Amino acid sequence: MGRLEGKVAIITGGNSGVGEQAAKRFAKEGAKVIITARRKEKLEAVEADIKADGGTVLALQGDISVPEDGKRMVDAAVEHFGTLDILVNNAGVLDEGLLPIDRVADSEIDKIVDINTKGTMYFIRAALEVMLKNKSGSIINVASIAGVNGGGGAAYVASKAAVLGITKHTAMRCAKDGIRCNALCPGMIKTPMTAGQTMETMDPDMMGAMALHSDLQRPACSAEDVANSILFLASDEAAPITGQCIVIFNKTGSGTFHKRRSLFLFIIRKSYYVSGSSEQ
Repeated sequence: MGRLEGKVAIITGGNSGVGEQAAKRFAKEGAKVIITARRKEKLEAVEADIKADGGTVLALQGDISVPEDGKRMVDAAVEHFGTLDILVNNAGVLDEGLLPIDRVADSEIDKIVDINTKGTMYFIRAALEVMLKNKSGSIINVASIAGVNGGGGAAYVASKAAVLGITKHTAMRCAKDGIRCNALCPGMIKTPMTAGQTMETMDPDMMGAMALHSDLQRPACSAEDVANSILFLASDEAAPITGQCIVIFNKTGSGTFHKRRSLFLFIIRKSYYVSGSSEQ
């Protein structure tokens, strides 16, 4: 019997990276999974993989920044599978270039907050319509270490810090109703979303500040690492845990990705230190 046998779960951003890995793990553990994302082709490819492996899955294209889409996904879960037990708010976007507060444009703030923060709230609100009636449920929000230590673009940091507040609020509001809400705060994750972050695309001042004041030498997580942590929080094994914002890193620093990242951070640290010294 799987760890999620008979459970029904919605996973946002289920077309790649963490969401894809979580959906596949959930299905293997016996859950009936609804995956949603904006890119239909990728979403349907993940759906096909899960079905080929014997899992139960429904792929629905959607946009978490649209308030009505949260309710549409929850209604689909009830219509197709009878209920909703688990919500994984995984979908999110990075800001372009890690822009600090003095350089970020209004349009960038709106885009990041609409998806990362408002989208999370929309889906929690919709899920609670079912979970409060059932007096049970588990909500897992994928936040970021950026929301804890401030290391990142201003819009992204603010959006993920807000998710931590939403997590604690939801846990407090729903504790008496048997509903748990927790957040994961991964460090750097090796996913398609982060693959485009290079020295040429990131703000040098922000990267310099992060290199000096953040623990960026920690190794990167894999999508599988984060998916495993999501699975634990979704399962009955985590029944006593709610209102927690858990920072996770990979335990090892091996591999080409980590080696390149360490070299990159070393260069940033050195160049930022030299630049800062010359200005004094």
